[in-house]
Amino acid sequence: MKRRNLLQAAGALSLAATALAPALAQNATIKISHQFPGGTPTEGDFRDRLVRKFATEVEKRTKGSLKFEIYPGSSLMKTMAQFSSMRKGALDMALIPLSYAGGEIPEVNIGLMPGLVTSYAQAYGWKTKPVGAELNRVLQEKGIVLISWIWQAGGVASRSKPIVNPEDAKGMKVRGGSREVDMILKEAGASVVSLPSNEIYAAMQTGAMDAAMTSSTSFISFRLEEVAKALTTGRNGAYWFMFEPLMMSKQIFDALPQAQRDAIMAVGAEMEKFAQDEAKKDDVEVANVYKKAGATVVDLNPAAIKKWQDLARETAWKDYAAKNAGSAKLLALAEQTL
Repeated sequence: MKRRNLLQAAGALSLAATALAPALAQNATIKISHQFPGGTPTEGDFRDRLVRKFATEVEKRTKGSLKFEIYPGSSLMKTMAQFSSMRKGALDMALIPLSYAGGEIPEVNIGLMPGLVTSYAQAYGWKTKPVGAELNRVLQEKGIVLISWIWQAGGVASRSKPIVNPEDAKGMKVRGGSREVDMILKEAGASVVSLPSNEIYAAMQTGAMDAAMTSSTSFISFRLEEVAKALTTGRNGAYWFMFEPLMMSKQIFDALPQAQRDAIMAVGAEMEKFAQDEAKKDDVEVANVYKKAGATVVDLNPAAIKKWQDLARETAWKDYAAKNAGSAKLLALAEQTL
């Protein structure tokens, strides 16, 4: 009798837990991390504003069953720990340059492949092309869900002369931002420095680095005009675009009810127009900020872009494609969009 009672009690507890699980899943607080300066929904770095707008709208559409806590400036965890933490389910969401995860997943370096993407139209077009479907599949297989596609044009800030053509980088210490960008810099005769964008200021201030490649928004948000004397913008074209998406742990995403998952994906897609518009604004605004600070501001021209692209095609592209079959497939699909 005792044994029967114990089994009945255990069964009742199991049923109760099963019934309670969906109710618990209906209410959750999602933590979003990023490395960029914090602000408000209307002021500051557009990537922080995008995250805040996203959180507000999802909370509204889920009638408060999903709430969000936002941690800017790498205040929740170190910049380079975010991606792997999402894969493990230890971090819910993050907005980070995808190429930061290239050490874990070589295929994702397609998101900062020099010369491969040269316009916003081409960049955002990936989402509905075979290359986008394949990249999405790879990330889901690795435990990541793409929520918002965000692309930014890249430029170069320098402590001395502008870097326009590959030969301009010779003898300089330059931060490229990905293994593949570093490859073309080395081919051009530069030495490379590897660090996340939120550490560029200190490196340039101390002279540990002569120049840095990053997005227009980061040039503004990290106040690099205070340590740079020259800027090459991406406002009239660029030889590299950075894929910097809002992502979510698949483990966390899959644990949510369907209605909440649908709201997250719908709002994430809606944020993409805001991202593109704001990135383009910053491509123009960065020139004004640096001119006001007394820096020399120059733009890339088609001939210079082609030089970098040709250099990348013979070095970084070949190296990337040789990594594994997945990288070769992604590159081939991306080349279809050129």
